[in-house]
Amino acid sequence: MQTYSDCYPCVLRQAIEAARMAGAKPSQERAIVLGTLDILKTLPDDATPPEISTEIHQLVRELTDHQDPYLDVKREATAKALSMVPELRQLIASSADPLETAVRLSLAGNILDFGPKQDYDLWDVIEQVMVSDLAINDLPALRQRLGEVESVLLLGDNAGEHVFDMLLVETLKIPVTYVVRGGPVLNDVTMEDAVVIGLDKIAEVIDNGARVPGTILSRCSHAFQERFQHADLILAKGMGNYESLSDVRAPIFFLFRVKCPVISADVGCPINSVVVKRGIGII
Repeated sequence: MQTYSDCYPCVLRQAIEAARMAGAKPSQERAIVLGTLDILKTLPDDATPPEISTEIHQLVRELTDHQDPYLDVKREATAKALSMVPELRQLIASSADPLETAVRLSLAGNILDFGPKQDYDLWDVIEQVMVSDLAINDLPALRQRLGEVESVLLLGDNAGEHVFDMLLVETLKIPVTYVVRGGPVLNDVTMEDAVVIGLDKIAEVIDNGARVPGTILSRCSHAFQERFQHADLILAKGMGNYESLSDVRAPIFFLFRVKCPVISADVGCPINSVVVKRGIGII
């Protein structure tokens, strides 16, 4: 997905937020803002939002010498989500349609994001997502595909959200490979985050080799690119994965919450709606 001019204020806000999360001094924060403006001026017109964010967060790390500014936030989100797991597992176990319930819970978890910042009560979000219509509902097609394939490649998004993804992995009846980022960036899920909650006990967990808040294939490791190219079915969580993969022809279904006006316009759905959207490689 291309970057629109409406993305620029969000990028600047994210740069300032990341600087403050990293404990930047006023002079460092100013340098980060000016550096962000330079990045916006020099990146090619076809750069995706995750590509821009990658450069911004690298700048923050270099100027503050803080390699994981969102570490405490990730731990807090993960602990909050883990505290809900017993009740969420019961919701799935008692559901007449465990798959749909697990998918909806995974979608609800997508609100655990510190890019487009929002205030919310997580239980309220879960209750809304469980009863709301999907703004784009390709769940029937996803259900059919799950019955036809032998394995799933699940591209994770944020820490905390990965707890909800774990419940989806538990519900699927076929082997799952869960993909994390190649290193800390924003509040995205890393190998450490996955291992802490035991995801590696129920799925193969791999990293994509890239420190990017999305999945930019050209920046990913050769090993991950091979896995991606040969995947039977790919589930891509979150807006960053949608922004970086929406134009890629592959057997992908995107699962995310619409959090900003740009994505809302791109997919034709209201802000705060949730979607299960087939990619261009799905007939």
